Amino acid sequence: MFDRFLDISEVLKRKSLFLLGPRQTGKSTYLRQKFPEALYINLLKNSEYQDFIKNPQQLQNVVKYFVQNSESRIIIIDEIQKHPDLLDDVHDLIESDKSLRFILTGSSARKLKRSGANLLGGRASWFNFFPLCYSELGDDSNQLWLNGITKGKLPSVIESADYFSDLKDYIGVYLKEEIQAEGVTRSIQNFSRFLDIAALFNGEQVNYTAIASDAQITPTAVRDYFEILSDTLIGHILPAFESTTKRKAMTSHKFYLFDCGVAAALTGRKEIAVGTPEYGKQFEQAVFLELKTYLSYTRSEKKLEYWRSTTKYEIDFLIYDNLQNMIAIEAKSGTNPTKKDLKGFAPFEEEFKLQKKIVVCMANQPQLTSDGIEILPIHIFLEKLWAGKIV
Repeated sequence: MFDRFLDISEVLKRKSLFLLGPRQTGKSTYLRQKFPEALYINLLKNSEYQDFIKNPQQLQNVVKYFVQNSESRIIIIDEIQKHPDLLDDVHDLIESDKSLRFILTGSSARKLKRSGANLLGGRASWFNFFPLCYSELGDDSNQLWLNGITKGKLPSVIESADYFSDLKDYIGVYLKEEIQAEGVTRSIQNFSRFLDIAALFNGEQVNYTAIASDAQITPTAVRDYFEILSDTLIGHILPAFESTTKRKAMTSHKFYLFDCGVAAALTGRKEIAVGTPEYGKQFEQAVFLELKTYLSYTRSEKKLEYWRSTTKYEIDFLIYDNLQNMIAIEAKSGTNPTKKDLKGFAPFEEEFKLQKKIVVCMANQPQLTSDGIEILPIHIFLEKLWAGKIV
């Protein structure tokens, strides 16, 4: 059991909420731990799902009985995207009893958004749920995090004795249940082939034409498939920072899969040797996912982007809320960053002063260069991040 960082209790005092995240990230376990007294409805159970399909009035009746026989006013509906019509009843119940709080979980926002479902307007907040992050890994956090560069950080996988088989099974279940069962693409074969190719481009600038050629599908289909990955929460877009004028910026966004282990399994890499380019890519992805998770869990409105000039100067991650308050982070898996690893900061500062310049790496000791660049060992960076000392 892992103690999760996300705290939804304060928001829940005011309103209901959606909690969305990929399968097996631990949403249900988290909610059962936090709210053991809540009414729990699991639409993944076929019997419960069929009951609600056959009897539209059932939710109203079940909640009415629960309210009369419990002090709790929290109702959890798991995998709400399987039956979006229930949201009309949820809306009605919230309006008729202001004390009720619904927590609606899902592993896909696509069906909710595209079905015309009642999304409760301003009566529910939205939260995303992620695989395990550094602050949740406990006493052995440093080693588990490093292992997660290859294994990933799904709770069901991170301590598995046969993690690679579990990851391959996970990918199969995802394809079957999230893609095929929801009918979001006509050809599961085409999508499966695309997913394998997309994993090879994980962390790279998205080139729709190149991926389409490799996957033997059209660029339009590739765009649609990337949208599916985003909507089903299996991937994240990292936008490009385009505001530099002295150094013309690239505009293509990057795409990262939601878990390092899933990315490695899709490419067939059970072991990834430290020091290889593949390990460097996985390390960068792992840092990105920590930043993404931290900003989401702390409800930050800061932007997370990357910058690359047409002349190949680059900063892996920019975090900012305005152009006068920017943090630049480079992720390097080596133990001794070179001048080449630091070269992106100076060209960027020709136009925008950086408040912090950080290189995250595998060095043994933190350092501060003469031009103000912090070189932080990965465990120190992660400790500072989750203590609120980076952002």
